[in-house]
Amino acid sequence: MAFGAALVADDQVLLNAAEGRLMAAAPPRIAGMIEARGVGLLRATPVGPIPVVLVVDLSRPEPDRLPPSRQIELFGCRIPLVLGRDADHLSYALLQYLKEGRRA
Repeated sequence: MAFGAALVADDQVLLNAAEGRLMAAAPPRIAGMIEARGVGLLRATPVGPIPVVLVVDLSRPEPDRLPPSRQIELFGCRIPLVLGRDADHLSYALLQYLKEGRRA
């Protein structure tokens, strides 16, 4: 959020498919809250429901320097997938990806 992103949800996300798109929203009881370790629960203006445009898998490292375009299917919707375990540059790369897209 410090880089300009908005909060959908922290820790739990409600997902559903609507009109061929995967949508994400916060459960009502945690909407507008985000945990900051060592600081506490902070308020943030929530957004959503909002389309999911990218999935980042933090459990798998990216083996390729210039990876192929990957996708994952969730609730019948195909979403671009990025692998990102141990990628120190990931937050900066994702910000640019979301701003300008990925060249095929």
